[in-house]
Amino acid sequence: MRWTGSRTRQVAVTASFLICVLGAISGAGLLGLVPVSDAAGGLLSPESTQLAPASPAFSVWSLIYVALGAYTIWQWWDHSDPRALGWPLAASMLLNAVWIVTVQAGLIRVSVLVIAALLAVLVVVFRRCLRARPRSVVEAAVADGAAGLYLGWVIIALSANLAAAVAGSGGEGIARSAIWATAALAVIALAGVAVAVLGRGRLTVAATMAWGLSWIAVARATGEPASTVTAVAAGTAAAVILLATALARVRTELGSPPAAASEDG
Repeated sequence: MRWTGSRTRQVAVTASFLICVLGAISGAGLLGLVPVSDAAGGLLSPESTQLAPASPAFSVWSLIYVALGAYTIWQWWDHSDPRALGWPLAASMLLNAVWIVTVQAGLIRVSVLVIAALLAVLVVVFRRCLRARPRSVVEAAVADGAAGLYLGWVIIALSANLAAAVAGSGGEGIARSAIWATAALAVIALAGVAVAVLGRGRLTVAATMAWGLSWIAVARATGEPASTVTAVAAGTAAAVILLATALARVRTELGSPPAAASEDG
């Protein structure tokens, strides 16, 4: 077997995925280490800040890991990678593992920098997905789909992580303030609308953003710190993003000629 640049990329993506999965197992507390929700003094627990989602929200990681696994397997059958998604997706998986390590080490402020870098890498992936259409339905599902799910959730995770860092830096009053939370949720809603418009109605991004926002609403409606204002704001933000995405999707479908592959990312 001749070693090529494509082979190097394929191996790098696979190794990154395995490291990512190992990090996820560690983050769940299955290797004897502190679970992410209990690390850093519980700053990332559902009760820590106004922007912390309820625990069931994090089950979305299972879907994201499955999607990344599907991409990792698929890229062994597609050697060309014309949209240059392999390397940035590999970087994103490594950054995910690094984020878990920093949180478990109690470095909550450093973890904000890591997840911000992760978001930046996923924005690069997203832009490359937009720049060229997937060549098949399978590519749309495993490449664009994985990127979209990942991006949408990380946007929500960054906001929760930032709030946790504020709380851990002596700003607990701000992190638990419904006013500041509502302002942050408005920014998230605007970001979701921007992604919907620029992404021409990518469903997966909106789905994970709405999922996370919905669980923020549930957490604030049923747990501490309780806030009806934040719960309503989070639910409204989710609805706005879904509506904007649906409208952008309809506009795209009406204005675009038939394509061989659906852009489901």
